[in-house]
Amino acid sequence: MSLSNVSETALLALVFNNTSWANVGDATGLVGSTAAGSFFIALHTADPGEAGNQSTSEANYTGYARVAVPRTTLGWTVAGNQVSNAALVQFGLCTAGSSLVTHFSIGTASTGTGSILLKGALTASLNVAAGIQPQYAPGQLAPTVD
Repeated sequence: MSLSNVSETALLALVFNNTSWANVGDATGLVGSTAAGSFFIALHTADPGEAGNQSTSEANYTGYARVAVPRTTLGWTVAGNQVSNAALVQFGLCTAGSSLVTHFSIGTASTGTGSILLKGALTASLNVAAGIQPQYAPGQLAPTVD
């Protein structure tokens, strides 16, 4: 069984843009949060897998931190049945250490073992070393939605 494209898009808009999904359930539908909050993008050195969490194979260079992205249309673009970053996502500058980043995840926590909502492979791996600051233009972080 799979969701229709219309349902996938509406569900992604509810989760990532905090847009209510009309006519589902009662007359109010599935209503967005009163305070939308943010999701947090993490970089990984390997695929964190289906059972992984945000800290699974997470990058660990000095200067690295997850990036908060608001659950609004300023943070996420939902088009068709796909979601991607709507604005530049810029991680901290590496001041020491290194990490070869190959994957990213979108999760619920700013630190620790938060839950992963979606994940994907980066278009190109990046060897982060001193002086390098990973950044991703709008649309570059587009996880696979199955």
